[in-house]
Amino acid sequence: MRSITRSLGLSSAAMGLAALTALAGSGAAGAAPTGTEVLYAPSALVLTVTDGSSATDGTVLRAATLTCAPRPGGTHPAAAAACAELRANGPELDALAEPRADAACTREWAPVTVTADGVWQGRHLTYSYTYANSCGLRNSTGLLFGI
Repeated sequence: MRSITRSLGLSSAAMGLAALTALAGSGAAGAAPTGTEVLYAPSALVLTVTDGSSATDGTVLRAATLTCAPRPGGTHPAAAAACAELRANGPELDALAEPRADAACTREWAPVTVTADGVWQGRHLTYSYTYANSCGLRNSTGLLFGI
């Protein structure tokens, strides 16, 4: 089951805003360009894995930050690879969340929901995908939600 969410709960929005603010203000990456430096469109996301069929009602199991511009960073364990996947797929994240065709998972209903909230190449991005169970997440095609 998948769903693309257009709005955030207040606590999710506050958490995402706080993380993005911290990322924007950290080190030289958050500094204003000077001289010959190039302006770039910001790309920073807060990624979560939530137990349940709704990110707003479930329990957050894991969360990570991912910054892709000006260089890969954040707390994501494979930031460079996740940024490369995002660049290849743009804001259409279904290709990264879909379970692989050859995955063998049980049909039990124990939903796990992943979310991506933030900014991708200067535009707001809010994405949510619900797996039937954690096997689907472990066998997804991309590294983005492997946090």
